[in-house]
Amino acid sequence: MTIGIEIGGTKLQVVAGGQGSIQQRFRYRVDPDLGAAGIRAQIEEALRVIGTRPDAIGVGFGGPVDAATGRIITSHQVSGWAGFGLGEWLREQTGTSAVRVENDANVAALGEARYGAGRGKQHVFYITLGSGVGGGMVTGGQIYRGAAPGEAEVGHLRLDRYGKTLESACSGWAVDKDIRRALAEVPADSILKRLVGAETRGEARFLKEAIEKGDGTARRIVHRVAEDLALGLSHVVHLFHPETIILGGGLSLIGEPLRTGVEKLLPDFVMQAFQPVPTIQLAQLGEDAVPVGALALAEE
Repeated sequence: MTIGIEIGGTKLQVVAGGQGSIQQRFRYRVDPDLGAAGIRAQIEEALRVIGTRPDAIGVGFGGPVDAATGRIITSHQVSGWAGFGLGEWLREQTGTSAVRVENDANVAALGEARYGAGRGKQHVFYITLGSGVGGGMVTGGQIYRGAAPGEAEVGHLRLDRYGKTLESACSGWAVDKDIRRALAEVPADSILKRLVGAETRGEARFLKEAIEKGDGTARRIVHRVAEDLALGLSHVVHLFHPETIILGGGLSLIGEPLRTGVEKLLPDFVMQAFQPVPTIQLAQLGEDAVPVGALALAEE
């Protein structure tokens, strides 16, 4: 039996399975006030219910890690993780020596490359568009790291010289802010404005429906996101030239309007010698990208 664990800032998943399939799942809401200790208590609970000693454990952690040692460098969302030896702790909890800990975007990239939209491709780049923006590169079925700490921090790519980054332009919170600013200037009968209503967070989730109903404001916002995203991903193409780029995370649920926008705009930013550009795909595994990738990591 193999166990995969996803540790995020708002969500914890512990799954059992293998070969891209989840047979058993435990999902918990993370309480930031309880810190890392609260998450570890939830993991202990799931392991008790599973009961069987696992053959191997893979972990996708929401923050930078030292993959060589399984030690957490830090979490930007939950206190109490900095310097914690998560790999060693899991070995003590389970008696299993085969434990691997990786950044969650790397693990999601592995999941999509092995069992999702990147199947059959040798060079796959995955970008997650959520509360933050992260990425991972898989080549020849293995995570590409480079020198330590070796994370593909695509969200920190600069889009100008004044501090605008891919994360500050294309993360969920950045798009929510764009929507709030735009809705302050549109009439009350705006489709997007009616859909958002009194919501004050997570407004981006209404963009897909608004576009389907013909809302011009929603189309303009998604075009802007696609343009910034295409510019950022052009650097990935110039450096790594993957065969395919996979869009994942909450914002990818906008779907085809975002995918086709990036697909159309990306060639404008890429040198002629690298044309045609990589294919742009939507992630197939959804919220299972990290746990399925964690299982794949453990299977190695």
